[in-house]
Amino acid sequence: MDRERLPPIYSSAGLGRGAKQPFPTLGTFLSTLSHRRDAGGRGLGSTFMGTSGIRHGGELPPISCGVRQKQRVSIDTLPPEVRAPFPSEPIIPLRTKTSREFLEDMERAIQSSDWREVRDFYLTTFDSFIEINAAFKREANTSFNTTEDSGVNAKFLNVVYDALLNTPQDIQKSVLKGIINSLLREWKGPRTKDDLRAYFILVQNPQYSSTSTFVIFAHLLRQISALCEADHHFLVHWLKKLSPRRFRTLVERLLQFISTRLFPAEPDDLPPLSKCSWWIPSATKVLSLFNAANSVSSPPIMPFTDFYNITLEHMDFMEEYRTWQNYGNSSRFSFCQFPFILSAVVKKAIIQKDSEQQMISQARLSLVTKVCRRQRVDMNLLFLNIKVRRAQLLSDSLDELTRKRCDLKKKLRVTFVGEAGLDMGGLTKEWFLLLVRQIFHTDYGMFTYMKDSHCHWFSSWKCDNYSEFTLVGTLMGLAVYNCIALDIHFPLYCYRKLLAPPTVPCDQNTLVGMATPTLDDLQQIMPDLSRGLSELLSYEGNVEEDFYISFQVSQEEMGVVKSYNLKPGGDKIPVTKHNRKEFVQLYVDFLLNKSIYKQFAAFYHGFHSVCASDALMELSTQCVLVDDVTVLASVTFLL
Repeated sequence: MDRERLPPIYSSAGLGRGAKQPFPTLGTFLSTLSHRRDAGGRGLGSTFMGTSGIRHGGELPPISCGVRQKQRVSIDTLPPEVRAPFPSEPIIPLRTKTSREFLEDMERAIQSSDWREVRDFYLTTFDSFIEINAAFKREANTSFNTTEDSGVNAKFLNVVYDALLNTPQDIQKSVLKGIINSLLREWKGPRTKDDLRAYFILVQNPQYSSTSTFVIFAHLLRQISALCEADHHFLVHWLKKLSPRRFRTLVERLLQFISTRLFPAEPDDLPPLSKCSWWIPSATKVLSLFNAANSVSSPPIMPFTDFYNITLEHMDFMEEYRTWQNYGNSSRFSFCQFPFILSAVVKKAIIQKDSEQQMISQARLSLVTKVCRRQRVDMNLLFLNIKVRRAQLLSDSLDELTRKRCDLKKKLRVTFVGEAGLDMGGLTKEWFLLLVRQIFHTDYGMFTYMKDSHCHWFSSWKCDNYSEFTLVGTLMGLAVYNCIALDIHFPLYCYRKLLAPPTVPCDQNTLVGMATPTLDDLQQIMPDLSRGLSELLSYEGNVEEDFYISFQVSQEEMGVVKSYNLKPGGDKIPVTKHNRKEFVQLYVDFLLNKSIYKQFAAFYHGFHSVCASDALMELSTQCVLVDDVTVLASVTFLL
């Protein structure tokens, strides 16, 4: 039979709605075809299509606008016998083994050397994502689709994992084999919360500490890193619920994985780096989830410095920085995309190298400009030359920096008028030292030295001109830019304010330096006041009658006590048990932001007039703020 004479597909109109008939086999179909051909000699096309003039598909008439097409048949109108069943959600089997029962199984296995029951448990549990959920999900029929609760029976999971390394090698290998089978499964569509739960469970497996399991670990990390942003959001909040000890163990395991892949002790133990270049990016991205979980935890689960990978100090980190400069945050991986993993040593070196490149670029630009104008080239145009008199140090410095604002990006060179000598770095350091001593002296009144916290803070006195605060900010920026350490003790909150925002906004009316303060920030500056406010928040008695305070605070400025309302009509609003949190927040914000806004805004703009570098600003925008400010402080000041 020619292919052209194949019968067309039945339309739904010819299907009966009676009892379900058995589907014909190929032999039955051919017999029927032969019978009909012998009986009437008619083609099946005319029988089924009902159109005698059409013999095959090639002779079908075109559909024109005047032809009314048949209405599409909905699946709901089809008879039951032709409907295809929709795939249902996988049913999680019910597993009832408890921690006590599992420990009893382990104890019997150790005593009798009969590991069959334990082996069957591990073999079944890690066979698939469904079985993992069945074993460790607290309630099989509950969805647990919230960030606040992963639904994992953490106690049972910890017991199972703690016992795993004490089992025979064949059991441990069966677990790894089950994980491999689960990861190799072909996924279609978005992950379910049960899939995320399985990833959350698998990443805690203690077997990944061995290099022999790094290939499996790498594939797990790759799949986790490839999840969508919403799934990562869930994992971050689930990770922060881990115990501090287990959280730290997982972070250290990831750092070890990255270090070993970069500098393997036995290169033959791992695949060639060229064939697994995705290992390190995947591990770093998953480590960033732990860093995010640590950041959103209050207080943090572990110090941010514990995320530093010291091994990276021994690689060509400037090549990493150049790669990041050229490709940004595109698909080309660079550790500079994840600054939390870079130690202060690496960040400081990058900032210094970036400053040197800017100095060379500015000098070259000045030189080319002179040559193009056919002017005489003077070597002094390659430097920011500051000439000051010792007797008029502050005013001369302010005038010089204001007049030579366009040269701030050049290398600094200081000359004292009337004194012979070439600045090889010593005169510059002396200039900074003398200026800092004069500006930060208590008699000068610009800054207040806090004896309890041993740091300087901005004075709240009001004046008509804040140019001297701009000078101080410029000095701080020049110190960073020229890699000069200053003996200035600012609290970390000061550096957070400098990075709020990290780049100067184009709109001059945009507020700057308005970081959100907390009692912990106030503790670094005014510890006694911070403790008093903490006692107010925890007071169990009658706050209104016992404290008798309102939303009005007093502050001494240049020997004069002035009162300020924290909110409109604050002097008439008593502080009660219900509004004391608002009072504390407004008071802390007033002390650290609003009362010194003009002073700090001038300081901010002075600093950023020099330190608008990609290395400092871009690294800071991608890091946890407390990480960046420490690097900034370590580069600039002696803390």
